Amino acid sequence: MMATVIENFLQQLAAFLWGLPLVILLVGGGLFFLLYSRFLPYRYLGHSLSLLFRRKDEDDPGQLSHFQALSTALSGTLGMGNVSGVAIAIAIGGPGAVFWMWISALVGIATKFYTCSLAVMYRGRDSEGQWQGGPMYVIREGMGSRWQPLAYFFAVAGLLGTMPIFQVNQLVQIVRDTIAIPAGLTEAGAHFSFDLGLGLLLAGLVLIVGLGRLPRLGQVTGILVPSMVVVYMLLTGFVLISHAEAVPAALQLIVRDAFSGHAMAGGIVGAVIVTGIQRAAFSNEAGIGTEAMAHGAAKTREPIREGMVAMLGPVIDTLIVCTCTALVILISGVWQSSEHDGITMTAMAFKDLFPHGSAVIVALVVTMLSLSTVFTFWYYGSKCLGFLIGAEYQHRYIWLYIILVVLGAVASLQMVVSLVDAMYALMAIPTMTAALILAPKVNRAARAFVSQRLSD
Repeated sequence: MMATVIENFLQQLAAFLWGLPLVILLVGGGLFFLLYSRFLPYRYLGHSLSLLFRRKDEDDPGQLSHFQALSTALSGTLGMGNVSGVAIAIAIGGPGAVFWMWISALVGIATKFYTCSLAVMYRGRDSEGQWQGGPMYVIREGMGSRWQPLAYFFAVAGLLGTMPIFQVNQLVQIVRDTIAIPAGLTEAGAHFSFDLGLGLLLAGLVLIVGLGRLPRLGQVTGILVPSMVVVYMLLTGFVLISHAEAVPAALQLIVRDAFSGHAMAGGIVGAVIVTGIQRAAFSNEAGIGTEAMAHGAAKTREPIREGMVAMLGPVIDTLIVCTCTALVILISGVWQSSEHDGITMTAMAFKDLFPHGSAVIVALVVTMLSLSTVFTFWYYGSKCLGFLIGAEYQHRYIWLYIILVVLGAVASLQMVVSLVDAMYALMAIPTMTAALILAPKVNRAARAFVSQRLSD
């Protein structure tokens, strides 16, 4: 009974927070950044690629290379956000939700440029004297003491929003449904003990990586994220090429449904738009602020350079990976059935289109990607806790975090999605507010960078 009450409350809270004002803040804010910058993020996308392998910044302050910072930021989105999140978007809002994910990502490129440039521009020292980045430090260092409550607001929302419950929940679901049940390791109606055991195993892995702190995290994500994305894209590319004749119809369905409203969203276009924006926020985190914590740890003295690296995020995880996942789901037709939800829908889509072990491959890829997400969210949460109570105590967060990993393994999907949606909405408010107020300073720095240092 108590669980039902909590689930209903979280659903109502998420629905309230993701109203028209927040959609305007995220999409309208992104459009403002794009116009205010005179389309600079689009004009220098090619240059941002070359920065990934730059070696000249190795002696600069920070803890991660450009490549590791982007990999760490992407590890917070790739996996569940791009594989399970797309399935949830289609299940709730229909195919048209994918179109609004595209729109959100296109403006999110500019948003990422501003928020992550600011994360380096206004790095601050924590209570142990270490340089840190993220919206809370941007607000504290760049906006003055009267805005300090907004910094704490973000830190609290970030602490709750980066809990690993969703990632672990969906990871356990795909391992159970595609591997454990077919192998007879557990049963469809009685899987609590299996879920709990897998949750405990995952908690042990998180503890090992977590005790190694950020350098080990950067090393892990720098290997896991690129390799798993390549494997997933190869599998997806093979499936889509094999069914190339169905791709144009699926793309037409996405565009047509975006303006008509699917029955799953009650035939209301506004519901389709909100669903797309929600899932895009979970997919690429543009305007949410968590990714700024990773890019704020990059080894560089040049904020604009890191902002240019960061803006690759929405291109990779939403415009490329999410689109491929959506096409596979739509071509397979599994989205028209209510039999599957979340990550299982994606796995079943691959199984229908490429039945020779694809579901198991997807399960293994998603396992690696979601583990990297869980590792990254531990880092985000510990930084938020360190800002709130002191960096000297943030290492203790790992013990609470592994408990949350176990809880995520046995939690309800709907409760988990509603909690994450609500916290992401709350994180967006201080992140976008700070970015909009400080946007003129980013523009001044960008003009100087483009005119003087672009050829460096």
